[in-house]
Amino acid sequence: MELHFKSWAESASRLVSVAAGREPADLGIRGGKLVNVQTREVLEWQVAVADGRFAYVGPDASHCIGPETRVTEAEGRYLIPGLCDGHMHIESGMLTPAEFAAAVIPHGTTTMFTDPHEIANVLGLKGVRMMHDEALMQPINIYTQMPSCAPSAPGLETTGFEISAEDVAEAMAWPGIIGLGEMMNFPGVINGDPQMLAEMAATMHAGKTVGGHYASPDKGVAFSAYVAGGASDDHEGTAEADAIARVRNGMRSMMRLGSAWYDVESQITAVTEKGLDPRNFILCTDDCMAGTLVNDGHMNRVVRHAIACGCDPLIALQMATINTATHFGLERELGSIAPGRRADVILTSDLTTLPIEEVIARGQTVARDGKITVDCPHYDWPADARQTVRMKSLDASRFDILAPDGANKVRAKVIGVVENQAPTQALTAELPVVDGRVEGEGDTYQIALVERHRATGQVTNGFVSGFGYKGRMAMASTVAHDSHHMIVVGTDRDMMAAAANRLGEVGGGVTVWKDGQELALVELPIAGLMSDSPAAEVAAKADQMVRAMATCGCTLNNAYMQHSLLALVVIPSLRISDLGLVDVDKFEITELFEENA
Repeated sequence: MELHFKSWAESASRLVSVAAGREPADLGIRGGKLVNVQTREVLEWQVAVADGRFAYVGPDASHCIGPETRVTEAEGRYLIPGLCDGHMHIESGMLTPAEFAAAVIPHGTTTMFTDPHEIANVLGLKGVRMMHDEALMQPINIYTQMPSCAPSAPGLETTGFEISAEDVAEAMAWPGIIGLGEMMNFPGVINGDPQMLAEMAATMHAGKTVGGHYASPDKGVAFSAYVAGGASDDHEGTAEADAIARVRNGMRSMMRLGSAWYDVESQITAVTEKGLDPRNFILCTDDCMAGTLVNDGHMNRVVRHAIACGCDPLIALQMATINTATHFGLERELGSIAPGRRADVILTSDLTTLPIEEVIARGQTVARDGKITVDCPHYDWPADARQTVRMKSLDASRFDILAPDGANKVRAKVIGVVENQAPTQALTAELPVVDGRVEGEGDTYQIALVERHRATGQVTNGFVSGFGYKGRMAMASTVAHDSHHMIVVGTDRDMMAAAANRLGEVGGGVTVWKDGQELALVELPIAGLMSDSPAAEVAAKADQMVRAMATCGCTLNNAYMQHSLLALVVIPSLRISDLGLVDVDKFEITELFEENA
């Protein structure tokens, strides 16, 4: 159950009294250098907090301090607003909202804008409500965007559940819903699809923000049509020109640094070199694995990276605080150290390396020196949320790829993985035929999409390259954006069957097999997407998974993210779904073999 946090209006009487010196503050912070993201200044100011909100922010808060006031001595450190992640998916961390919060609080993240469209594909509106409800139980601010696209591309994939315009309209009345999640069906918007337009209309009627996802390189008429539909931000840019196109059209450009997405460096030059107004740029993570959270950080990592790419530290902080709050209509609620705002503040001794030494959220210390100091309550996830992998046992023959009659070689379409980026390449390869079956060769191996929502027994087979796998191996995952069936990649059909069946046994997760043995297993029992174990435990298993992939020959950075996105049929160029091989450039199902090969 969400603990009631008083609104500014409910607290105004006390805030006025504290600011005027008639009542003592709950907390005072003095002796520090306050980073004012409203004006991009560093001021030797003090703050006083009451009811979890800033009451006084100015040169001298001594008139607000009483005998019972807790006083924090900043000792020359900087006070910066708590960091905000403008676009992210909690499920990508393999963690529940509670465990994700516990992992990022010590890194200074105090606000997240989350799109649970992963669980929406598995459990529908009910799953979104579970994520929403656990989010509201946390000691930091977790706002939920109602997923817009399940399926993400109608006609190109089949989900466990579908999201309707009626679902979106219903969710807009929930207390923690901040807007509509990324509108991935950009062809639908461009072509005037009634459901997509109805979802955006319901969001705008509620006065909330429509999230964008435009994953096409076309910045002409199609892009203009998409923006006209209502999407107000976009995180799919990978180049400076993408960022410029977004902001010139009135969108916010969200630049992401996740576990595998490195799109800040290539876009931030729009600010650092072209001199565009930085207030229209936002930093985000999109997808962060548990290992990244535990070992490298969260939004503090993104801010440090932006600074390392040449961004002024105060501008980088704006992109992770006030810019984000403004975008979601929360500028007077959070994102800055100013009267009335939630008292979310970080103490740090350096604005460039950004060590997170103390984290305060809603006026309470929630982490100190990298250690969380509060509890993150758990939702009671029901049995039907833990029993979502429904599949028939498979044998190696289900992964046979039969050649056309009489062929001794074929030219096959191959999904080409691109390191550190979400898009794939559409490649071709001439492959041998042995005993009537097409075989992978060299760096080209098999990929299969195993249906796991309705136990149909359906398997779609194809080819993928770029991981560097060698020997007899297979890797399977029930995290398979966005419809979240099961993706199996392997060089050996027996290993592929063993890996797939293993995930059926444990109820979902990720497994890596080599030479008949399981090298790694990450159990994800909730929707086949998340674990409710602590982040450190999940990260340890995920690290073992990464090592196992390396044992199988993979040298890519965070290649698991590439694996999990091989069925993402809304990002170019070639993907696989339960309905077949998908040409995302044309948004249509395509044949595996080229004609006249």
